[in-house]
Amino acid sequence: MPFRAGSVVSLRPETKPVPVPLLREITTLLAKDFRLEWRQKSALGGLLLYVGSTVFVCFLSFSLRGGTPPAPAWNALLWVILLFAAINAVAKGFMQESPGQRLYYYTLVRPQAIILAKMLYNALLLVAVALLGLFLYTVFLGNPIQDAPLFLANLLLGAVGFATTLTLVSGIAAKAGGNGATLMAVLGFPVMVPMLLLLIKVSKNALDGLDRSVSHQSLLTLLALNMLVGALSYVLFPYLWRG
Repeated sequence: MPFRAGSVVSLRPETKPVPVPLLREITTLLAKDFRLEWRQKSALGGLLLYVGSTVFVCFLSFSLRGGTPPAPAWNALLWVILLFAAINAVAKGFMQESPGQRLYYYTLVRPQAIILAKMLYNALLLVAVALLGLFLYTVFLGNPIQDAPLFLANLLLGAVGFATTLTLVSGIAAKAGGNGATLMAVLGFPVMVPMLLLLIKVSKNALDGLDRSVSHQSLLTLLALNMLVGALSYVLFPYLWRG
């Protein structure tokens, strides 16, 4: 090969960048979300204050009537509180990131790592909020639960289901621009209603102490919904992220 004047000959062999494993990207993003949450303690404090104050208002309302609420009202109020707490907790996931930050993440990690890390973080957060809310709820409004293991399993499936579904909806709302919180509520409620009906049904069975075989089909449906939303998010979110 002839050598031309002015040309630069590189003696260093070309090296291709080594791809980072997906699990490492997820753990890095998850650690980043935890650090941001720890720095912004006001957001977490506001969420806990919302749960505590709502439970206390329910306690005051029923104490004026001379007792604890009946089991159906107890069950419905608990899931309404947890649903709105989940919306408040997940809404800030993508909303607090600027378009410049999202573009920076796009150059560093895969979009699948971003959505899976967000889902995992929101699931852990909502499980903690759900357990805390249930504890406060039973302290102030009594504990009519007859089958505690079934109720807790249903509660965990509900928290994970809220996290996976609302995380995807939050990503769509953030990419749409405008008032993302309003758009998230509009998109999220129709999707959450079927899951909410199943959760209320299973928790009502646990309150009544019915045989667990009655709830097996509903629990399997909830598990399948969670897995389906996670799989769809893994497949579809890269196209949304590039948009």
